[in-house]
Amino acid sequence: MSTISTVESTIAARKAAGGGALIGYLPVGFPSLAESIDAAVALVENGVDIIELGLPYSDPVMDGPVIQAATQRALADGFRLRHGIEAVAAITAQVSAPVLVMTYWNPIVQYGVERFADDLAAAGGAGLITPDLIPDEGADWISASERTGLDRVFLAAPSSSDARLAQAVEASRGFVYAVSTMGITGARSDVDSAARILIERLRAAGSTSACVGLGISTPEQVREILGYADGAIVGSALVKALSDGGVDAVGALARELAAGTRDVARTI
Repeated sequence: MSTISTVESTIAARKAAGGGALIGYLPVGFPSLAESIDAAVALVENGVDIIELGLPYSDPVMDGPVIQAATQRALADGFRLRHGIEAVAAITAQVSAPVLVMTYWNPIVQYGVERFADDLAAAGGAGLITPDLIPDEGADWISASERTGLDRVFLAAPSSSDARLAQAVEASRGFVYAVSTMGITGARSDVDSAARILIERLRAAGSTSACVGLGISTPEQVREILGYADGAIVGSALVKALSDGGVDAVGALARELAAGTRDVARTI
């Protein structure tokens, strides 16, 4: 099934307007399912271009302490994978921004790869970000996403070989997720310069859509990232705002971060 990627076209439109895309991460089911849906809608209403909706998982190897605490609470409160599908449907009924689901691979296998692809597409989802799935082990998902027209976002790290980066560029649809620092997610005071080098390497491998995540928490960092990348991904800072101040606080932070997407001076 060949369709235009709404994620890729959203990123291209933001670049054409002189900036780049702001991608906001929140976990489903925190602090409750209803509030997580409201918070995701608030992101879009306050300037976030693409939603990254995390599915809580019992062994989140890439998540920092803020996100881990939120997802563990959601699991303790009874989160099930079908709640993720319900959340996507509820969000896409209210806003037109693309909704990508971020999930570790094992829950999808347990649910059924083809069934999950069908259910996600029916709910209006845009695709998956799969942090622990590499392209050469992703044949089932690549096939299912081709059939349903869903995007597939693979990760690239500073430690990745040139061959591995080329593989991520070739297999990804929507964008390539450039992990700016080695290690787990979490807000940092400065975003690693390894991100710029990684984006340059991805460009050399043919990427036209690469977004940087891990450690972005201020509008200044968003603007810095968008000087060379196509999108900036913010997670822990938004989850902390939601935890501390609820939906209003997460909307206020999104509005602040969105200011960093304008008047960007691109360097590469």
